[in-house]
Amino acid sequence: MPTSDAEGKDWSLERFKRHLPKTVCDVGPGEGTYAKLFRPHGPDEPGVWWTAVEIHKPYIRRYGLKNTAKRTDMYDEVHNLDAREAPDHLYYRDLVIFGDVLEHVERDDAVTLLQRAEAAGAWNILVSLPIVDSPQGEVDGNPHEAHLHQWDPDDMDQVLAQLGGKTESMRGNTLGVWWWSRRA
Repeated sequence: MPTSDAEGKDWSLERFKRHLPKTVCDVGPGEGTYAKLFRPHGPDEPGVWWTAVEIHKPYIRRYGLKNTAKRTDMYDEVHNLDAREAPDHLYYRDLVIFGDVLEHVERDDAVTLLQRAEAAGAWNILVSLPIVDSPQGEVDGNPHEAHLHQWDPDDMDQVLAQLGGKTESMRGNTLGVWWWSRRA
């Protein structure tokens, strides 16, 4: 769904405040959960740049991800793309967010996305995903909302460990959240 469970959001916000990224790429933002949560706590200076990569075009208008007429943008730059086909430079950011999105692609594609973000130069990667059985099909006419892989939290631990760097994690009742950082 274009929304997200509240579990792990406070934990994520604390890490965001610790790192204060100046460039962010939010992959699959849906209604913009992370932009709404993080932007008010970001660096208070010009030049902080938020990019969204959203596969489902109707969400861009429905949730006001880019609304230049009213100047109420959640994102400075919005790309209507499948993240698997997005150019690597979009992942060259201080923070790349995969918030409740990796369960919507096959495991191999998710691993490749994480590897691409690291190889492109992401300094930090935030991952949030269900860690309990959560079958889901198409939602509101969006076939990309179907869950294609059920993640085991130990598996995500191993995937992120292979990227090197340092990983912190939080396992809740429903969601697991990981903050990977290039700095060990």
